[in-house]
Amino acid sequence: MQDKIMNMQLPLSQMSEIQAQINLGEPMQIAPNTRFAGASERVDFGQIIASVVKEVDQSGRAASAKMEAVDMGASDDLVGAMVASQKASLSFAAMVQVRNKLLTAYDDVMRMPV
Repeated sequence: MQDKIMNMQLPLSQMSEIQAQINLGEPMQIAPNTRFAGASERVDFGQIIASVVKEVDQSGRAASAKMEAVDMGASDDLVGAMVASQKASLSFAAMVQVRNKLLTAYDDVMRMPV
């Protein structure tokens, strides 16, 4: 029983520290983005979106090429073609969901009263 109480003390103390930081208005420390760690230049949002769209397009083209090779009899790797097709489909669906969220956020910002 005492072990359970001791195990709960750590999360409770961490929560208390966070609450104290919030009340004092101190900036909270967050982990840096490892994708851009050490980058001295500014990150362009448009370039990031363009690179993601290009990656999704390339994965779709690669999956289509694998499926076409299987259809023509040039390849026996049906499993690889199906996995590539599913990966391409999933990445496209994720990209569409991100696009929808960005459009919703844009609409919300545009509707804000000034």
